[in-house]
Amino acid sequence: MSMFVAIVAGAALGQTVGIDDVWQSGLKDASFRMKVDKASQKELQKINKDFAMSYRFDYTDVDMKEPFMLRLESVVDQERLLYIVNGPTRLIKIPRAKINKREDLSKSPGKRQTIFDFGIIAPSIFSNYMQAKFVRVDRATSDAVFDVTYVPALKDGTRHRIWVDREKKVVTKREWYNQKGGFLQATFNYSKPQKFGTLWMNTRMDVYNADGKFAGGTDFVGMKVNQNLAATMFAVK
Repeated sequence: MSMFVAIVAGAALGQTVGIDDVWQSGLKDASFRMKVDKASQKELQKINKDFAMSYRFDYTDVDMKEPFMLRLESVVDQERLLYIVNGPTRLIKIPRAKINKREDLSKSPGKRQTIFDFGIIAPSIFSNYMQAKFVRVDRATSDAVFDVTYVPALKDGTRHRIWVDREKKVVTKREWYNQKGGFLQATFNYSKPQKFGTLWMNTRMDVYNADGKFAGGTDFVGMKVNQNLAATMFAVK
């Protein structure tokens, strides 16, 4: 029996995977249009109101640049909306409504959007921002499973569980647990990976609420990777 236990333990140790084995180390920047395919406001509202609001836009143009630069732009009722996150600073601009709001989110990581929200993991995410704990290798898919939390200094109890394709290094699934009681908030399924140079990127995201009901689906169209986007695109001054 002791030999059997030793064999099982050795096999388990052989399955250990580090987050640095599966992140996108070569990602510098990416651009795409996030286009809503299907959405149920009834089911989205069960996730939260702000999240549901984002699905009222037919499309959002997304630009991201490492590290921690994100630009979202959309037009609703002929009104241009601009949302930029650069490091811990967030800028929201709606020119026609004369809104120009700048916030420091260094102590509010839950409000700070990053590439992680699009199912992308890169070295910057795990440098004094988030931390990952290996859970297991999924028997059905062979994906590596990790629990991802904010570093203790950020004092945010939000938790995510992610499944990562070890070959393509793309997140295939993410469960989002809120910081108030650790309840499941939503589940994201990422799919339709395409290869850009040496990198694989997902081009589809479907979200389900805590009841397991489909809430919304988006396609990432016109994906471009590592174009050397100018940092000035992400200015928050």
